[in-house]
Amino acid sequence: MDLSISALHDAYRSGELTPEEVVEFILQSCEQYSEHNIWITLLTRQQIDNYLKQLENQTIESMPLYGVPFVIKDNIDLAGIPTTAACPYYEYIPGQNAFVVQQLLEAGAIPIGKTNMDQFATGLVGTRSPEPWGACRNAFNKEYISGGSSSGSAVAVALGLASFSLGTDTAGSGRVPAAFNNLVGLKPSKGLLSTRGVIPACRSLDCVSIFALNADDANKVLEHTAVFDSDDDYARQNCFSNNHRHYGTTKKRFRFAVPKPEQLNFFGNEETKKLFAESCKKLVQLGGEQVEIDFSPFLETARLLYEGPWVTERYVAIEELINSNPESLLPVINSIIGGGKQKMASDAFKALYQLQHYKRITDAILDTVDILVTPTAGTIYTVDEVNADPIQLNSNIGYYTNYMNLLDYSAVAVPAGFMKNGIPFGITLTAAAFEDRKLLSFAQLWQASCGYKMGNTSYDYCKPDKNISRVHQGFVDLVVCGAHLQGFPLNWQLTERGAEFIKSSYTSANYKLYALAEDGIKRPGMVRDSENGKKIIVEVWRLPVEQLGSFVNDITAPLGIGKVELESGEWLSGFICEPYVIESAVDISEHGGWSAYCASA
Repeated sequence: MDLSISALHDAYRSGELTPEEVVEFILQSCEQYSEHNIWITLLTRQQIDNYLKQLENQTIESMPLYGVPFVIKDNIDLAGIPTTAACPYYEYIPGQNAFVVQQLLEAGAIPIGKTNMDQFATGLVGTRSPEPWGACRNAFNKEYISGGSSSGSAVAVALGLASFSLGTDTAGSGRVPAAFNNLVGLKPSKGLLSTRGVIPACRSLDCVSIFALNADDANKVLEHTAVFDSDDDYARQNCFSNNHRHYGTTKKRFRFAVPKPEQLNFFGNEETKKLFAESCKKLVQLGGEQVEIDFSPFLETARLLYEGPWVTERYVAIEELINSNPESLLPVINSIIGGGKQKMASDAFKALYQLQHYKRITDAILDTVDILVTPTAGTIYTVDEVNADPIQLNSNIGYYTNYMNLLDYSAVAVPAGFMKNGIPFGITLTAAAFEDRKLLSFAQLWQASCGYKMGNTSYDYCKPDKNISRVHQGFVDLVVCGAHLQGFPLNWQLTERGAEFIKSSYTSANYKLYALAEDGIKRPGMVRDSENGKKIIVEVWRLPVEQLGSFVNDITAPLGIGKVELESGEWLSGFICEPYVIESAVDISEHGGWSAYCASA
């Protein structure tokens, strides 16, 4: 079953599926994945029914995440369900939802369970969970680690048990599991998502992260979770340039930084080295200019996280437990967090001075490029290998992640191919704080160009027929060819009205496309010409009928809405142009579409 949000909503609208059927499918599927150790608490059908009842008399328009199943890392509160942080002695039952969970429930999302994790979110391996849960296993090969600390949250999505999930990310926990399980992993800007109701690891650095099947889904979840929480002392207001209108817009030409070759570390893995080089070549093909930078200040910053005083924040978070009952922690966790007790105030100030110095340097580097690109992890290990050397191998995995929150940057991890053992490899795109939408836009561009399937593709897909023209259940399919395309300035006029992207397509070979120049504003006009026409690239968007009137009212002459014939033979409502203006317009049909024309110009 394809649980991406758009596919799921298509299935609901067509009547092919109901939320109840999706939940039943997931609960049945959970049984075959028991050896992956995904769950700390899997909700019962009766518990989930309480959330399904909230969908009664609601629609996708009233609840934008209507019937979308998700899972929650077990250091984030779900009211009435135990929170453990993978430590049985720490268990408590919260009386209310974490702020971010509450936003999702109000949008109609359905919780399926609380997921396994590295104890107290300390680790990047997914093996640091005690009995009765045990190491969470990779979605593609159970012999390999799943990545931590948000291990179960990633594996659940990869195995088709949720559409998206919540994790946390202090040192890489929202990115490494994404890389190892073939997902998009968004580490939002600090403070963008509330951490109220989240057990802290390093409270001043913690972020709630999002795992999703694609960039579109991650963006949609971000839209409903990036809500300012005035009761969270570390919450920050989002900026205008980072709102949903800015998703899908990328430069045709961009600069991306990579570490110097001698600063890249793949820990002896020649396959990941090759995959990263291939990823850089693909970015160049997409319009990128590759720039080598000195990566050393990023690496020096990363050392501060565990070698510096920030480990004391982890100690402060569970001070009472580690002092009164140290044996309740795994030995490796006790060793790491316990070391924070010895740090002095002078250590903290010295580290802060170092951090400020490194940040001044790294900010200057990022100012010269659009994004920084690195491997998400240089290599991967088996569970047995990590158990034999838990500290050093965990440190190796954090080589490209540990600096991120100290430097206050945003990041998104994306899939970038597979190793010969069938394990995924991923890269991470990094930018300054509050550039989350820019990063997701690049992630969308990357995914569209690479065509990677998401998660573990061994499960079956539910693919509603998108070739059927639908004007039903309150929706109309609309063909757009210019400024309303994804990544163009007026796309927000569709998304803010609740429109959903359906597909890219071609018109029949009966159209001409012109660049109009009216009042100095360039825009395209598409005119039917059965004798000399060509196929034009367009997009189909599904718009709520009640929004159609206001949308059409914003259209200015010589454009209007008529019927457009697609290559498939469908006739859909879409943009057409009055033919009287073509005498003064430029015929750009040979470019095949507005996007290609703009790129050439």
